[in-house]
Amino acid sequence: MADIPRTYPQGVPCWIDLTQPDVDAAMRFYGGLFGWTFTNAMPPDAPGSYMIAKLDGEDAAALAPGESSAGWTSYIACDDADATAEAIARAGGTIVDAPEDAGPGGRTATCDDPQGARFRLWQARRRLGAQAVNVPGAWNFSDLVTPDADEAMRFYGEVFGWQVSADLGAGMIRLPGYGDFLASTVDPGIFERQHFAPAGFADVIAGLAPADGDAAWRTRFTVADRDATAQHAADLGGIVVSSTETEWTHEAVIEDPQGARFIISQFDAPD
Repeated sequence: MADIPRTYPQGVPCWIDLTQPDVDAAMRFYGGLFGWTFTNAMPPDAPGSYMIAKLDGEDAAALAPGESSAGWTSYIACDDADATAEAIARAGGTIVDAPEDAGPGGRTATCDDPQGARFRLWQARRRLGAQAVNVPGAWNFSDLVTPDADEAMRFYGEVFGWQVSADLGAGMIRLPGYGDFLASTVDPGIFERQHFAPAGFADVIAGLAPADGDAAWRTRFTVADRDATAQHAADLGGIVVSSTETEWTHEAVIEDPQGARFIISQFDAPD
């Protein structure tokens, strides 16, 4: 089981990337902060770059050149990018960039939900999605912040089958059956490890939080020590915007030197 590559069924966030004006500076910051190394996924004769960040040799995220640094982008897995884009449009979303091939890696489209939160679709071919997840230095979760949670869940429920269960709390989005998928592939012990959790917890695929302003997807990374990582980010030229504690985590919002924000999260289970 340990050698099985991680795959993502339709409706599960599967990848993250970031565009920044100075990719070399971004690689120095994130490489220094999370221990990432980088390889260019673009062919040598192709213009531009798409730098795959690797953690312990496994794909973790990507950095790409862009005129602005609007923030990290989350990708949602789909079986057919064209059909899913059509479903998004029918449900009231906007197709910003129509589906197109991203080389042999897969097929993608850029979309906005009805409140304007931007995400991308990913129909995997050679590039299956993030392989390093939920360990220090890797992507942990994507959260949807939105001023209208009911409308957001109507949209994502219609397109991807997402649900919010009262037993899990309003802040957890689940895709029914995802826990079973993990148990049959890369995480055979998930139900035993989460025996203390309420039914459906293994199906959680994203977070949901209220927003006073614009809707957006935000990205969080696992760290071993929130305070040490926040200080390291500051030493590398980032800004520690805020820190908070929850029942289960110690977290901080970090702004990188080019203005993109993300969350670092240290798991700290109560006794």
